[in-house]
Amino acid sequence: MKQTLTKSSRRFREPEPAWDVAQLFPPQGSWSEEEYLALDGNRIVEFSDGYIEVPPMPTTSHQLMVVYLYGLLNAFVSRRGLGTALIAALRVRLRPEKFREPDVVFMLKKHVKRMGEEFWEGADLVMEVVSGNKEDRRRDLVTKRKEYARAGIPEYWIVDPREERVLVLRLEGKRYKSHGDFSKGQAASSVLLPGFSVDVNELFLHRLTKGNHRRLGRKS
Repeated sequence: MKQTLTKSSRRFREPEPAWDVAQLFPPQGSWSEEEYLALDGNRIVEFSDGYIEVPPMPTTSHQLMVVYLYGLLNAFVSRRGLGTALIAALRVRLRPEKFREPDVVFMLKKHVKRMGEEFWEGADLVMEVVSGNKEDRRRDLVTKRKEYARAGIPEYWIVDPREERVLVLRLEGKRYKSHGDFSKGQAASSVLLPGFSVDVNELFLHRLTKGNHRRLGRKS
């Protein structure tokens, strides 16, 4: 005879996170470069002096702006044979024990030897689209500004959707100086890549808002 289990007779087990899996990894502060590089997954994970950092998952609006910036940059440098542009997630080694994954990253053709399969040794231009919360804003506006300068990256673009501005920084010595703080109605321009610019109005239209679903769905 086939037996059936009643609801009350079934053993109910509350699902729990797989805590044991965490024990397979080093504790924070004890990670090595080798252990960090061995991580495999579909999340952006950055590394700083023994600690791993997992930024929040990007929003649709964040990704729309990143893809738009990458498309413009890639088209510009590809037509001219200037180098290689890529999009996150790509590890960029700033120094021993320090890795970041910029939203958009570019390397000049003459520095192709610094482009490895697992990570790049620095970059010539990076772009970050600032995320919303206070901690993430500080990371892009303050922390990464210092880190990218110390790594000798010649140009850093900070795209701030909340303020609707694009700050383009150029490296002078060991610090960044402002090349331009561009707002709506202006075109953000590059020092490293003369002739490359981004219309700020158009950039910030590439966000998912109630009024632009139809526009974003059109072919450009």
